[in-house]
Amino acid sequence: MRLLVVVATDKEADALGCTKAQVCVSGIGRTNAAAATTAALLEEGPFDGVISVGIAGALPGSMLRPGEIVVATECVYVEEGLRTPQGFQDTAAMGFPLGDFEGNRVPCEARLTRFVPGPRHDGVIATVATCSGTDALAAEVQARTGALAEAMEGAAVVHAARRLGIAGGEVRVISNSTGDRDRQQWDIARAFAAMHVLGERIETLARRSG
Repeated sequence: MRLLVVVATDKEADALGCTKAQVCVSGIGRTNAAAATTAALLEEGPFDGVISVGIAGALPGSMLRPGEIVVATECVYVEEGLRTPQGFQDTAAMGFPLGDFEGNRVPCEARLTRFVPGPRHDGVIATVATCSGTDALAAEVQARTGALAEAMEGAAVVHAARRLGIAGGEVRVISNSTGDRDRQQWDIARAFAAMHVLGERIETLARRSG
């Protein structure tokens, strides 16, 4: 299996430490992620799958701590939609579906992430344009999506791959809690250490496929 691994930053790429697997540094956010993923797939393929990898914030109720791994069952676009007095409507409810999937939920291909070592947490990962720096926003994201964690690129990476007929997935390592910014707990070093373990597993796949 030839995988394209998409990370947002050079620091995340360095933490993975991959030398054989194809790693694309997209820049942060959904627009960068979608554009870079599409370009890499078209210019550097063929690939059997695409995985968005990086750090993420744990949402309320997840009980996740820095260094723990979350594997996405689906990636959810949080902001795309309409706010009304009756609540939030996703784009499908507005009559403008985002794609060939349900609402704002981009499905992930489980076979791409079988290599991820345990212990791991499988569940929804939210893709946000605005990170949750208040308790109210973190609670809203979790309540509306059911997500364990939030990051800024996953849905766009998987969506871009899906439009080109390529399987996609997302794997995140918790680096911090969400909620009120001055009370967030961070441990980047622990998160990057866990990412290095992921990188070693990805390298094993790259050697086998090569």
